[in-house]
Amino acid sequence: MNLLLSVDRAVPLQSPDDDAIRHWVVSALSRLQTPSSYAPELSIRITSREDAARFNQTYRAKPDATNVLSFPADPPAEAESGLLGDLVICAPLVQEEATEQQKSEEAHWAHLIIHGVLHLLGHDHQVTAEAEQMEALEIAVLNELGFPNPYHHEAPSEGKQP
Repeated sequence: MNLLLSVDRAVPLQSPDDDAIRHWVVSALSRLQTPSSYAPELSIRITSREDAARFNQTYRAKPDATNVLSFPADPPAEAESGLLGDLVICAPLVQEEATEQQKSEEAHWAHLIIHGVLHLLGHDHQVTAEAEQMEALEIAVLNELGFPNPYHHEAPSEGKQP
């Protein structure tokens, strides 16, 4: 798949390399996106807790940082674009959550990137049925990549964040 991917590392914290990120994005898109004559395009900004909080406050009216924010693009049809949108990932939260949830950072990074890509493709988890569908897709893609179920067989709940 010809993917146009931009990764901006705005913090010096350890994060996966571009090849790993590209692999996870392509895996999610290959399984879930309908074929298009346009190369899918997205950008990922890996950022600090302060920047993530600023984005979350500005766009969701929530004062704290969150692990991943998705900003789907909505180009006009005549633009003939594969633009999917942007992801913002809070590196310090990824590290903390991986430790708290007793999972590898790599597995958590993969999960959050796939989760964000699903949001860019229109999936959501605000109600139980949508959460169940989205979680099943995440689990399937992660399984194909050799990562364990990030939910440890938890029942999906309304509005649950990864």
